[in-house]
Amino acid sequence: MKSPMKSEQMFGLLAEFKHTGDLLKAAKLVNKAGYKKWDTYTPFPVHGMDDAMGLKPSILGRIVFGHGLAGFTLGASLTIWTSSVAYAMNISGKPFANIPSYVPVTFELTILLSAFGAVFGMFFLNNMPKHHNKLFNSERFKRATDDGLFIVIESDDDLFNESKTADLLREAGAIHIEPIPA
Repeated sequence: MKSPMKSEQMFGLLAEFKHTGDLLKAAKLVNKAGYKKWDTYTPFPVHGMDDAMGLKPSILGRIVFGHGLAGFTLGASLTIWTSSVAYAMNISGKPFANIPSYVPVTFELTILLSAFGAVFGMFFLNNMPKHHNKLFNSERFKRATDDGLFIVIESDDDLFNESKTADLLREAGAIHIEPIPA
């Protein structure tokens, strides 16, 4: 349910900070205030930002492990089935289930499906592909890859109210606040 003060013509508010300490403090305040649709942008990793934002550990590792396990199972099943059942040949008394000969195929399928899990898992978890973000229209935001430290709170957030959100960001130490049009 949208609050009456929300603008349908706005993507959100972009706030710039001077120091990483200010950005961390602001992230803690925004998180504590209960906002859900917001993010920080920095040109380098900021230690402690995940905790300040209240982010949960990523499930990507589980996705990759699951795909790797599927690749291992598929590789082992394929090699055992083809040499022991489908095309069983007893050559020089070698066993039907010759495990060392199965290692290359099993290893390669494990790595292949793990890599697919990582790539497509990242696409899925990051809602990609996004060909354009409204933030790219801001001249100030171009500094996010050089020396800019930013927080964006989206207008889709249930708690978003343009004036109250701007006041919160000013209280947090923002040196510049810019509305981003939709």
